[in-house]
Amino acid sequence: MVEIIVVDDQNLVMAGICSLLGLNPNFKVIAQISDSTLTLQTVTTLKPDILLLDIRMPKMDGLEVLQAIKDENINVPTMMLTTFDEHELVLKSLQLGAMGYLRKDVSLEVLNEAIIAVANGERWIQPAASQQLSSNANSSGDTALIEELTPGELQVLRLIASGFSNHEIGEALHKSSGRVRNIVSVILEKLSARDRTQAALKGLELGLI
Repeated sequence: MVEIIVVDDQNLVMAGICSLLGLNPNFKVIAQISDSTLTLQTVTTLKPDILLLDIRMPKMDGLEVLQAIKDENINVPTMMLTTFDEHELVLKSLQLGAMGYLRKDVSLEVLNEAIIAVANGERWIQPAASQQLSSNANSSGDTALIEELTPGELQVLRLIASGFSNHEIGEALHKSSGRVRNIVSVILEKLSARDRTQAALKGLELGLI
């Protein structure tokens, strides 16, 4: 049984999400939170398997909630919910520890797959959005970018998107900081990105992350 907390300031949207979750006998919504300031306390008390968290909310938005969770060293797999593909917000969410994001118009099948994946510690970037973005990139002649990135470069790119510094990437991959800097430079060149943030955003747009 996957125990879930849903946080969304729009009660009707939250009710719809919870109704969909209730169709899966392996899911159990243990709390619905419309006041985001109560998230930290509720998560600490109930210890869910996964937190579904809206990005845009009054009082505390999803990024502020994520920051508070990170500051308190609370280990809860978190999936961000968005109305639109807001890539910069999504990237910031991933850097703050979110495991992925879903649009609120997601299908039931994708919702189920995403929750199971994130509850199991896997990252999930909504396939439909990523595929559409990849298609847009391909039509503009960016297909070579995907082909040129090696598996090692993709690994570094994903760590960049997660907010790791060159030193931290080096420690994680057992490479020197100088070697990592060289790899990052190659990634920036291949993606025609001016900096690490733009490279991470482009990685999201191309469905690489």
